[in-house]
Amino acid sequence: MDSLFAVKNKIIFVTGGSRGIGYMIASCYVKAGARVYIASRDQERCAAVERELSAIGFCRAISGDLSKLSEIERIISELQVLEPKLDVLVNNAGATWGASLEEFPEKGWDKVTSLNLKTPFFLIQKFLPMLKVGATPDDPSRIINIGSVDGIRVPIWDNYSYAASKAGLHHLSKTLVRPLAEQNININTIAPGPFSTDMMAPMKEGGWSDTVTSAVPLNRFGEAGDIVGTAIFLASPASSYITGATIPVDGGMSGST
Repeated sequence: MDSLFAVKNKIIFVTGGSRGIGYMIASCYVKAGARVYIASRDQERCAAVERELSAIGFCRAISGDLSKLSEIERIISELQVLEPKLDVLVNNAGATWGASLEEFPEKGWDKVTSLNLKTPFFLIQKFLPMLKVGATPDDPSRIINIGSVDGIRVPIWDNYSYAASKAGLHHLSKTLVRPLAEQNININTIAPGPFSTDMMAPMKEGGWSDTVTSAVPLNRFGEAGDIVGTAIFLASPASSYITGATIPVDGGMSGST
């Protein structure tokens, strides 16, 4: 049974792995014995997480701006020097923006849709050669996209570009199922609800916690333990026959509206 959910020695790349849900996922993979690489723009934070997680397992950080194709190509080139293949790609890096319909700015649309939707596509495209190396029908490589409950249900906030980009990411995952399956690569999406992360900090600090949790049937914010089980499952042999799925981890939000 232990081998069914094993990720030991798998080579895993987590974007946005220095904070929030990305950090939660990267940490669990390190603790499970995987070789984990994280990436984000914050070089100082990346280095700090590398030091922290290296004390309990294998973790290396490669900083860079994933919204730029040239940086994606540079990061992948650096990884190719270190590893012969990639077993799991976790597209977690993302951004959000809140403003009323009348005041929503163009930069709030372009920044969010670029990082949340364009970047995952080109990471998948550019990582394909590494993902194909060790992939087999019985042991496919994995792509795990981190979407959002706001891509499933109508959000309670004015986050138009965020909701649209996450819904787009969910559908992009489905459109890639067949071409990736032909190359022994599975692609699935996790759609988190509200979690205790930096992205939700303004809501908590602004006194909106009760408003947020009142929309969650389980009546609380998600914590690390709520997301890592799904992340382990989708990277392990247990999910070898699952591709094209969107799995809500949202305390029941998407199932109750």
